[in-house]
Amino acid sequence: MLTVIGTVYTARLSKAAAVASAAPAQRAEDLKVLQATVARVDEENGSLRGRVSRVESILRAFAWTTDRWAQQMLIAGIEPEPVHPLVEEYNRTGV
Repeated sequence: MLTVIGTVYTARLSKAAAVASAAPAQRAEDLKVLQATVARVDEENGSLRGRVSRVESILRAFAWTTDRWAQQMLIAGIEPEPVHPLVEEYNRTGV
């Protein structure tokens, strides 16, 4: 009976040692995956920031142009249509 308990105990110790020795390798692999993910997200984020910046520039240019046209219409005595509520909000808040 004592031999069986010793064998079970030894088997459990061996399994625990194997798991413990594999843990650093698994953590290193997990770190590689995490680093690759962070690099990909950083790249995508940079690309999206560039695109958003470009869209904001176009929006400002378009707003400036339409405002200029509306002023020209008013000078010529033509009443422009009221602006869309989203445009009014943008003009008011800049967002």
